[in-house]
Amino acid sequence: MSRTPDARARDSQTRKIQENITNVEKHFGEMCQLFAAYVRKTARLRDKSDVLVREIGVYADTETPHLKRGMKQFADHLAKIQDYRQAEVERLEAKVIEPLKSYGAVVKRKREDLKATQSARDREAKQMAQLERTRQRNPSDRQIIAESELQRATMDATRTTRQLEETIDEFEKQKIRDIKKIFGEFVTVEMSFHAKALEVYTLAYQSIQSVDEEEDLEVFRSSLHPPDYQSRLDIVRANSKASLDRTGSFLSTSGTLQQQRASSRQTRRDDEEEADEEDEDESEEEEEDEEEDTDDEH
Repeated sequence: MSRTPDARARDSQTRKIQENITNVEKHFGEMCQLFAAYVRKTARLRDKSDVLVREIGVYADTETPHLKRGMKQFADHLAKIQDYRQAEVERLEAKVIEPLKSYGAVVKRKREDLKATQSARDREAKQMAQLERTRQRNPSDRQIIAESELQRATMDATRTTRQLEETIDEFEKQKIRDIKKIFGEFVTVEMSFHAKALEVYTLAYQSIQSVDEEEDLEVFRSSLHPPDYQSRLDIVRANSKASLDRTGSFLSTSGTLQQQRASSRQTRRDDEEEADEEDEDESEEEEEDEEEDTDDEH
């Protein structure tokens, strides 16, 4: 027996609804799994970042003061970002993952509605087949009963079809709204995280760039010498200065003595020259006296 045009149209409609429900079930399930993987990756990134923060802190304790302070501040900022990342993970789970997971139950209810509609149509087809067999036997009373049963089955199939149409129409409308909301929540959560993270990343950059390199280099250079190096160096410098002072004093004294000796020698030379001049004068006077005596004798 061939189906009526109306029954064939309802069958085509049912297949279309079935395909739509299956499509939603498939892709919502895949998106749920992928979003869940995204959140797990984010959580693992948070955990790895926590390990990195601890390592930076441990390393900072071994460094020079300014670098240590800069690294500690950098680690604190990085840890704060992980707090924001934890909030990101929790919000994604609540606002994205859970709504997608809930569609499993929604799809299950729509399949039940579709199944009820299909059962009503199957009853209609069964009554139609029974009526056809009854007509072939030609008993009028049984034919009337069969027609009555077919009418009830047709009405039931029509009612359930109309309910299914209304249900699937609401399902489609809600699906579009939910996709808009879920995707919007995802973007909002990510934007919120990245906006806050950008502020803290800026502070982290500033904290590490503010490290005073020259001061830390001085500390490092000082650490290359033993603890008493500076005191010994001061003693050596003091001894060197004292030695230089003594040498300078000796040279000054020697110079003074040499000047005194030279002056004394010059004085003696001057005295000797004066004595020689006096002797010469006396010799000249004696010669003159002798000449006068000789003249007197003559």
